[in-house]
Amino acid sequence: MSTTTRSISGAGAALTRRRLVTTLPLAGLVGAVLPPAAVLRGQAPPAASPGAVGEWFPRQDPALAKEVVGVSHTDIKRVRELVERQPALARAAVDWGFGDWESALGAASHVGRREIAEFLLANGAQPTLFSATMLGHLPVVRAFVETSPGIQKTPGPHGITLLSHARAGGAGAADVLKYLQSVGDADVRPTLTPLTPADRDAVLGRYDFGPGARDRFDVDVQNDQLGIGRPGADRRFLLHTGGLVFFPSGVPSVRIAFVKEGGGVGRLTVADPDVIVTAKRV
Repeated sequence: MSTTTRSISGAGAALTRRRLVTTLPLAGLVGAVLPPAAVLRGQAPPAASPGAVGEWFPRQDPALAKEVVGVSHTDIKRVRELVERQPALARAAVDWGFGDWESALGAASHVGRREIAEFLLANGAQPTLFSATMLGHLPVVRAFVETSPGIQKTPGPHGITLLSHARAGGAGAADVLKYLQSVGDADVRPTLTPLTPADRDAVLGRYDFGPGARDRFDVDVQNDQLGIGRPGADRRFLLHTGGLVFFPSGVPSVRIAFVKEGGGVGRLTVADPDVIVTAKRV
């Protein structure tokens, strides 16, 4: 239909698309979102407030994405508030570090929060093998496995196995749990090597890879768990595969290797599989 003939009704008069575009000041559109009702009345948008639009725009606000993924583990009330205010948050996802992606639905799925998962799906979240497993959708899980043999080995967010998602689903996922157990290989976990206290202490410290204030990794122990973090980013657990080589929690393809130099650990490398960055110990 032509833009000169198609009209939008509002305020008792027809407003063509062309007229809509030509009657609104373009300068006022920058940094402002015009309410639909105001568009129909042919009103110009309000002036943008200084700093109202973040550097992340037009991507989702990373703080809101992080919040909705976090509360999707536990808090249906807050999930409803966030998604009803901004429906696209039902599809939000966060990279917690090194490629450990988790969506709001993924969060609800691996902790067995059926009510939250169903709400997110009803509001546009994209269903996955992991959500189907927790919710007990046996025909869907069976179709995945039969169509792509071996897919049951694929880990979910944080490296949580498919079988763990079935266990999280409780009684509602009992048939899926039984099916996955019969298929096998749905609970495959990386092989880990114990880390001696001496080796753990040997890797602790600060490692710089550039001149900036954030161009560093801090390796420390919290709650008896070795971890790595960059200022302003989320700390990740380090899991030992042997020989002072680790992977960050949830991403076994990434290798963080500590290299001994002159009798002590002098640097670390991050690789996936090629070396991405080398940091020298301070």
